Amino acid sequence: MADLARGDQVRLTGVRARGHHGVFEHERRDGQDFVVDVVLGLDLAPAGTTDDLSRTVHYGEVAADVVAVVEGPARDLIESVAEEIAAVVLARPAVETVEVTVHKPQAPVGVPFDDVAVVVRRRRDVPVVIAVGANLPTDDGNDPARTVRAAACALHRVRGLRAVRLSPLYTSAPLGGPTVAGQPDYVNGVVLARTSLAPATLLARLHRLEEEHGRIRQVRWGARTLDLDLVQYGDPLAGTDVRSATTDLTLPHPRASERAFVLRPWLDLDPDAHLRTGRDVRAVRDLIPSLVDQELHPLEEGTSR
Repeated sequence: MADLARGDQVRLTGVRARGHHGVFEHERRDGQDFVVDVVLGLDLAPAGTTDDLSRTVHYGEVAADVVAVVEGPARDLIESVAEEIAAVVLARPAVETVEVTVHKPQAPVGVPFDDVAVVVRRRRDVPVVIAVGANLPTDDGNDPARTVRAAACALHRVRGLRAVRLSPLYTSAPLGGPTVAGQPDYVNGVVLARTSLAPATLLARLHRLEEEHGRIRQVRWGARTLDLDLVQYGDPLAGTDVRSATTDLTLPHPRASERAFVLRPWLDLDPDAHLRTGRDVRAVRDLIPSLVDQELHPLEEGTSR
């Protein structure tokens, strides 16, 4: 995992706890001490520039998670212990990669030895839904349809995104507040992908891509050269989706369930798509009938507008 060597890290070493892991009866009965090292890969720049704990990982909580796993249900193998610790750590939204080393210094090896340990390296890999839209030409002359397609191509090149797919495109009238009056129609689509990036990091990459296409944030619901909205992060059916209501990150997108121009192209890509709405998780196909008043018009493949 080369990224762990190059990127920002939080290192937590020598966490000690007593567990009952092993294949022998005396290990299960008497227990022994285990030592765990954890290396977390994440973007520390937001925390470093704001001095805000919420922008990083609370390593005291990570240490408590490690102890809870070691002191938890007995496993035959320390490989299983390491895997469980990695999964718990990766569930923290800021963490993108993790390396877990579980030492078993009192292992019944049968010969003199200093230590035995297993090391697992895991990377976050979750599905994401990104809404793409535009209704203004860019300074270099790209019309909205071309800009949307160019943005989808650019997402293929974002490090930490993979399996990027762009839906069919649609045109629709602008929705929102009074500032939409007189705006040209939008070209809209949805991108599905998988990512190892933390939600805030991915959102920052999307904002950077918007800026590269001339997006200026001045008026809410104003016309724009490119709009990239992070609609959903993770899988709500599996309970792995991130829910956030901070000023910097709101997930899932609070108005996605009310936007036909998001739901229809999403359904084109994934007929089994589901979206969290409040406490419920609903099939996207069940949300669309209530939005029949929002007209969408398919854009022919290769058509510019």
